[in-house]
Amino acid sequence: MKLVTYKTDVEAAARLGVVEDGIVVDVAGFGEAVDMDFPDRMLDFIDLGPVAVRQLGQALSEADGHWGSALALPIETVKLLAPIPKPRKNIFGIGLNYLDHVTESAKALDTDDALPKEPVVFSKPPTAVIGPGDAVRHDGNMTQQLDWEVELAVIIGTTATRIGREDALKHVFGYSVMIDVSARDNRRAGQWIFSKGMDTYAPFGPCIVTADEIPDPQVLDLWLTVNGVEKQRSNTAKMLFKVDELISDLSKGITLEPGDIIASGTPEGVGAGREPQEWLWPGDVMQAHVEGIGTIRHPIIDGRSFS
Repeated sequence: MKLVTYKTDVEAAARLGVVEDGIVVDVAGFGEAVDMDFPDRMLDFIDLGPVAVRQLGQALSEADGHWGSALALPIETVKLLAPIPKPRKNIFGIGLNYLDHVTESAKALDTDDALPKEPVVFSKPPTAVIGPGDAVRHDGNMTQQLDWEVELAVIIGTTATRIGREDALKHVFGYSVMIDVSARDNRRAGQWIFSKGMDTYAPFGPCIVTADEIPDPQVLDLWLTVNGVEKQRSNTAKMLFKVDELISDLSKGITLEPGDIIASGTPEGVGAGREPQEWLWPGDVMQAHVEGIGTIRHPIIDGRSFS
């Protein structure tokens, strides 16, 4: 299933929806129509666990396009928000997780050219999250080196503590697209959270595809363009640390909980690694895509007025 968080022109409150053949079906309303109880928020639905995913999927299959009294609208008529507009915790970011990105970063950003022996972890605060179509703020007072990174986002579905790789994917709720926007000139004493965690630096969407539809997250093409020009293209098969290993490694010391998000790293092609280097500026437009999930599009605007 493709699950979304959305708003309509007639209702200000965000709702949980499921996309069926280009139609966004209100999940809570659909539940009422089929005498089932589903919540209207993504995090509440994730909290219900795998049983809720199976129940909703089965009910949708049996409905066969008949939504009863549920609100059902063409997807182009609703405003998609970030699937989880306000995560409960910081997003776990993974750095240097593709071989070619390790090489380009060592040349351009003074990072170690040796392959990491364990996942490189940083975080992005919940306030960095924006949804599909929302603008990324370029604050010229804060950065002159704003960069892009397309990533597969992993959403945790059940609590994971000290689990092995063989069990890791059982704890995944689903997958999405994230852009790890980065101010390369604002790394502080080697710490990345400020350079990667500013407001609007975590574009996220357009949906969460439930894990049953992506049984193997290591076979997905991903790409990013700026102003229609391709900058990144790779496949998640090239990750140094696969999704199951990332989950297992994090869970050794940090309990992962439903709704937690892991941005699993970016491939080569970032602006800092180009010759000459390229940066994002107001007026630019990024598009990022992960196979089987979808595309997000984000304009860059002058962010100085928000300071």
